[in-house]
Amino acid sequence: MRAIDARGLTLEPQTAAHAEEMFVVLNDPAIYEYENKPPTSLEWLRERFTKLESRCSSDGRQQWLNWVIRLPSLELVGYVQATVYADGRAAIAYELSSAYWGRGLAARAVSAMIAELAERYQVHDVSAVLKRQNRRSFRLLERLGFSVVSDDLHAKSDVEPDELLMWREIPRTHDQSAP
Repeated sequence: MRAIDARGLTLEPQTAAHAEEMFVVLNDPAIYEYENKPPTSLEWLRERFTKLESRCSSDGRQQWLNWVIRLPSLELVGYVQATVYADGRAAIAYELSSAYWGRGLAARAVSAMIAELAERYQVHDVSAVLKRQNRRSFRLLERLGFSVVSDDLHAKSDVEPDELLMWREIPRTHDQSAP
């Protein structure tokens, strides 16, 4: 993994050393309006980040790519992450502190991550799961070219009834498709 320039933001490969700063970010109650819960302790988060530093699942079938989002002021404001599968698909997620919502930062960070996935990891399609009520995340994904999957594909997927599965194909460039 490498650091990624996201038009003024820096996406840094996440490590256990980020746990203390990210613990503060991830304890923003507004980001849990629709799902999940904050980390139970700094120690728990540090252990989680240490595990994720392996960058792959225990069976080696998935790549786990996690970046923290850093502002030019050096403040951490959230993360982007991707689970990359051997067949060129990736599932993504992201989280930003509510103090930074509505500024286009998530769009820049997620776009930069998707470009990195296509260029360096040969990903050709990306999915994201979100709660149906999360209109902010829905609008972000729509702006980034994602669409809600068909009812048939949604039914075959491992998503809850109150969730949406969105998908986006990443066009292959000439260099990516060359033998």
